[in-house]
Amino acid sequence: MAEDIAHGIPLDPDDVFSALSNSRRRQVILSVSRTGSTVSAGDLAVEIAAQENVVDPAAVTSKQRTRVYVSLIQGHLEKLDEAGAIDYLSRSKEAAPTAATDPLADHIRQITTACYAPSGDDDGK
Repeated sequence: MAEDIAHGIPLDPDDVFSALSNSRRRQVILSVSRTGSTVSAGDLAVEIAAQENVVDPAAVTSKQRTRVYVSLIQGHLEKLDEAGAIDYLSRSKEAAPTAATDPLADHIRQITTACYAPSGDDDGK
């Protein structure tokens, strides 16, 4: 497993930590990885707003979507692009996967799973 981590993400560690330090950026990486193709910033905004507001994507309000959309296009997508985590096409406002997207998504899933141990599985701590 340690070898997978050492060789799995073709990015500088500081760029990885920066990219993963924000929940919206983590969600972008997961979404782009899941689709495996180009995703519009609008679709990402709806998905993230739905998760943040714990509602079905069809129930996301215009205000909720806009709040997320603006933060994505004004910073998060460019930051992920600069790090190499995604390929952000600013003209079309779309995010596409890079060689680092899937390995990053795998690590996000592993960390998320590790942080949520089942109830009562705390070994008496």
